[in-house]
Amino acid sequence: QVQLVESGGDLVQPGGSLRLSCAASGFTLYYAIGWFRQAPGKEREGVSCIMRRDGTTYYGDSVKGRFTISTDNSKNTVYLQMDSLKPEDTAVYYCAAGRFVSGCVLETSSVYDYWGQGTQVTVPA
Repeated sequence: QVQLVESGGDLVQPGGSLRLSCAASGFTLYYAIGWFRQAPGKEREGVSCIMRRDGTTYYGDSVKGRFTISTDNSKNTVYLQMDSLKPEDTAVYYCAAGRFVSGCVLETSSVYDYWGQGTQVTVPA
């Protein structure tokens, strides 16, 4: 049985840091893990993704240089380190799993097969 469980969401002041975790049980390393976020009234946005079999990473323009995705395959867990947080980072953050041949994508969330329940990140203005 496959399952994705996010954790680590919290309220953090602007400029602060937070680390989200995605426990991915039941997935082979051929599944990439992506982080997406959705703020109230906005469309879901691709944040970052990682090809777990070789560690290749991808980032959305809005988080490049501030967020870092990593994977600990021994723990079946993918992390999203978020630094220099801004109020516009406020959203529910989801992790998702999908199989990709040449690289995971962030532009389209529908290509991911499995989703977690989400974790709330709040950065007050």
